[in-house]
Amino acid sequence: MFKKKPESLRLTLRALAHLLSYPDAELRAEMQQLADALQVEQALKTDRLAELVALCRQLATSDPMEAESRYVETFDRGRSSSLHLFEHVHGDSRDRGPALIDLLQTYERAGLQFSAPELPDHLPVVLEFASTQPPEVACGFLGEMAHILTSLFSALVARGSPYASVIGAILEIAGQPAQAVPVPEEPEIDDSWDEPVAFDGCSTRGQAKPGQPQPLHFVRNPRAPEGAPL
Repeated sequence: MFKKKPESLRLTLRALAHLLSYPDAELRAEMQQLADALQVEQALKTDRLAELVALCRQLATSDPMEAESRYVETFDRGRSSSLHLFEHVHGDSRDRGPALIDLLQTYERAGLQFSAPELPDHLPVVLEFASTQPPEVACGFLGEMAHILTSLFSALVARGSPYASVIGAILEIAGQPAQAVPVPEEPEIDDSWDEPVAFDGCSTRGQAKPGQPQPLHFVRNPRAPEGAPL
C-alpha cells in the first residue's frame, strides 16, 4: 500500500486530522504547512496526495463564509456523513455510551489523558490518538474502524465532496481499499437529532466555536510508564 514502509505516520495523521477540523481563519492560514506536512513521511499515494494538496489550496483560497458553510453542510446535516464515528453504528441508542467508554479506556491504556470539548469518537480526535502510536499500531487501530470509514467515504463521494479524499487517505493508510459502496437514503433531520444542551454553543457537533483555539486533545498521563510511545 505504501511506496515504502513509513517509519512514522505522526505528521500525516495530524495533518489529516486538521483537514477534518472546522475551517476557521486560523486553520485556513495553515493550509500550506499542512500540504507540506502531508509529503514529509511519504505515506500517501501520489494521486491521493495530489487530491489533498488541492483541498488545502481550495480551503486556503475559498471565501471564508463559503468554506465554513460547506463544512457544516457536509458534516452536520446528516448522520451518514457525521465525523462522530459511533453515530454510524449506534445512532443515539444506549449502546453508544459503552462504546465511548471503551474508546476512552483505549486512550488511557496508551498512557494518554483525553481532555477536549469533542467526544472521543470524533474522527479528528481518533486521528490525533493514532498519530501518537507506532505505525503498525496506528494502522491496526484505524483498520478496526474500516467499515465505518468506508460508510463515511461513500457518503462523501455521493455528495461529490472533496473531503472524501481525506477519508480515502485514512483508509489507505490503514491498508484498506477506498471503494465507495451504495449509501442508503437518509431521513430528513428533525429536532430529535439536535445535540443535547450539554453541547450548547458549539458551532458544529462536538467541536469548538469558530474562532476559538482547537486544544490539544491528549496529554501524557504522568503515571504512564517511561518510554511509552508519543
